Amino acid sequence: MRITPKTPEVRVPRLVGLMAVDARETARARGLLLSAPDRPDFHLTVVDYVVRQYPQPGAEVPRESMVYVWFDFGEGEGGGGVREPRIPRPPTGGLRRELGEPGDAYEMINR
Repeated sequence: MRITPKTPEVRVPRLVGLMAVDARETARARGLLLSAPDRPDFHLTVVDYVVRQYPQPGAEVPRESMVYVWFDFGEGEGGGGVREPRIPRPPTGGLRRELGEPGDAYEMINR
């Protein structure tokens, strides 16, 4: 949706999830400026994805306003951890399985 140049206010588009190059193009098409505080080389950034933005999507702001985007989560945010399967899998049994008492450590060596 293009907004005519006569409109003094524009709605901020949703930029989260877009690649840097697409976010710049979307903002420019709406008459907004884009800044990335966590990327000093933002004009060269192409394939990184926007993870946060301010102001929020849908907010009405004056034309030529600055929209801030971030490509990394802040300290303590996001990063749900590694979600890879553990191989080999832990042994089954849990509380149902009981291990024997440990014996003499040197008994295994002397065999």
